[in-house]
Parts: sequence; structure tokens; C-alpha cells
Amino acid sequence: MNKAIRYYTYAALSMLFWGLTFIWFKQANTIYNPITIIFLRLVISSVLLFGFGFLFKKIEKIKKKDYKWFLLLALTQPFFYFLGESFGLHLVSSTVASAIIATIPLFSPLAAIWFTREKVSVFIWLGIICSFSGILIMLVNPDLSLNAAPTGIALLFFAVFSAVAYSIIIKKLSGNYSALTIITGQNMIGALYFLPLFGIFGFGELISVIPDNRTIVAMIQLSVFGSCLAYLFFIIAVANLGMVKANIFTNLIPVFTAVFAYLILREEFSVQKVTGIIMVVSGIVISQIKEIYTLFRRTVQS
Repeated sequence: MNKAIRYYTYAALSMLFWGLTFIWFKQANTIYNPITIIFLRLVISSVLLFGFGFLFKKIEKIKKKDYKWFLLLALTQPFFYFLGESFGLHLVSSTVASAIIATIPLFSPLAAIWFTREKVSVFIWLGIICSFSGILIMLVNPDLSLNAAPTGIALLFFAVFSAVAYSIIIKKLSGNYSALTIITGQNMIGALYFLPLFGIFGFGELISVIPDNRTIVAMIQLSVFGSCLAYLFFIIAVANLGMVKANIFTNLIPVFTAVFAYLILREEFSVQKVTGIIMVVSGIVISQIKEIYTLFRRTVQS
């Protein structure tokens, strides 16, 4: 497989899994509160990742000078990001929540310019504008009223800014450590950050509530696909495509979420949402038009 296609596939798969996490969270949230869900998700994923890395000797030793970066990485995501996303998702629909999270690419170019000196082409800016317009169509009603509670929207935007900060640190660490090392360290430290909150708000619930099969499956899916594979794929994509190009694919999250929310949660799939989805996808195509043309030309020549 062409390397560019492989990295774009990794980016798309990570967004598919993250899009589905909004559905799985809603299913688990019928039994557990957000803190319990986050903590269990991080513990399960940490055990799986560390077990795999230890068994196959894939986890690298972290240098002392990078301890602070790993601590900061886990603080931005999963700690700050999951607090904003999970409590925001508790207040709004899964489709609206995913639409807000998809605004991450709107802020990533600014962060990339200021912190990583990445170049941002005019096609990327046009793609961002087109995709963000599609997100607004999904988020705002025809009478200009919002589809969600203001508190929920504020919490989700807090998650957005945390994700942008996370991408900057990932760009710094991905050149020195493997994706498996980064995500394992991130999730283990994140679980420690959430431990006090879980002790206060989640432990009593965990030992007193018996989850049904749907909740158990949702927790496993959140841990394996949402907190393991999605992050591994995304870190590889950022390392090879750059922060801006990788984050552009975040616009696919509301597309995946809207489709599966309709199929699984029976959320409304209106003309408004369809129009927004078309614009989101169009924006992604526009942002990558130069790479698509280059790849097409190489394919024809070969």
C-alpha cells in the first residue's frame, strides 16, 4: 500500500472509532456516570496496551527530560479532554457533541503556526471553512437557535482546546517515541489523574450497580477501539502527515456519529444533518486536493 494512503487510512480509522465512542458512551451512560466510564476505560486500555507492549518488548524507556511532557500530555488528554467531552456529552445529543469536537481543525492551524511552524496552504484553509460551515449547519437550527444546552457546548469546546494542545505535544514526542509507548504512558498517567475523582464519585456506584450486557460491551469497545486503536492510529498519522493534515480528518467524526446514532440510537437523520455531512466531507476533500492530485498522477504514471 502507498505510504500516503496508509497514513490517511489510519487517520480515517481513528475518526471512525472516535465517532463511535459517542454512541458507546451514551449506551454506558445509562448505567454509569461519566467519571466511572472514563476511569474504567483508561484502566482497561492501560492494561491491554502495557500487556501487549511488555509481552512483545515494544515499550521504550522514557527519558527523564521528557517526564514533564508525558505528564502534560496526559493532563490535556485524557484528563481535560475527557472531562469536557464526557460531561458535555451528558448534556447534549451525540451528533451535536461530535459536531463541536469536529471544530478542532479550525484551531489547529493557528496552533501549528505558533508552536510547530507548520505551513498551512490555502486549500487547507478553504477546506476548514467549508467543513466548519457544514458543522454549523448541523449545530444551528433554521431560527438560529442552538440544538444543545449552552453548558454542554462550553464543556465540549473546553475539550476542543485540550485536544489542540494535545496535538502540539504529540508532534513533539512522536519523533522520539513509538505510538505504543506514548499512548500507554498517556493512558496510565491519565488513569492516575482520574483516580481521586473516581474514589469520590465513582467507586460507590461501581460496587453497587450490576451492568447489563450492553454496558459491558460498550465499555470494552470504548477501551479497545476508543482508547487504544484510535489513539495509536492518530499518533502515527500526526507523525507522518503533520498536525494540521491529521486533524482535518476530525471533521469526519460527526459524519460517522450521525450515521451510527441514526442506526443504533435512532436519533433523527434530517435534511439539515445530511447537508452538513456533505459539506464536511467536501471540506476534507478540498483540504487534501493537492495530495489527492499528486497521488492520482503517480498512479497514472505507474
